[in-house]
Amino acid sequence: MIEMKVAGIALDAATRSPIVLLKDGTDRRALPIYIGQDQAKAIISALENQTPPRPLTHDLFVNLMESWEMTLERIVIHSLQDNTFYAVLIVNQGEAKREIDARPSDAIAIAIRTNSPIWVMEEVIADASIPVDRDADEAERRAFREFLDQLSPEDFSQRGRFSSGEAQ
Repeated sequence: MIEMKVAGIALDAATRSPIVLLKDGTDRRALPIYIGQDQAKAIISALENQTPPRPLTHDLFVNLMESWEMTLERIVIHSLQDNTFYAVLIVNQGEAKREIDARPSDAIAIAIRTNSPIWVMEEVIADASIPVDRDADEAERRAFREFLDQLSPEDFSQRGRFSSGEAQ
């Protein structure tokens, strides 16, 4: 899993649909997730630390968790199926830990309100992320190719020897 942060909300140029953009800690990969207008408003208000006069749905959920002495450990965006992302809230209540199914947009809105980390499975990032820093990606590929070009078969035989199935 890779921890990501909310980079912001954008609008798709063609459809005018809101997109929440998550970025990894190195700012090398971005994960765009299409969301609804209401979820975009909820995420923006949380990012801007706006307090509504009355609790909105995500605020109500956070209030309920606090009343029931529950804490949000993290959210996990765990899969992508048929262009739909799936997420869970990992919630602790005393010794008990529970996973609660949630839409990623709702999970993100709650995570921001509780200062909880946002994690994304590597498979999801591999399938749906976009490169942010193509130059850094290409430099990393070149360095790896150079490393491979300098390896010889002897480098592998000197790394470790095995006998009877156990490492020496």
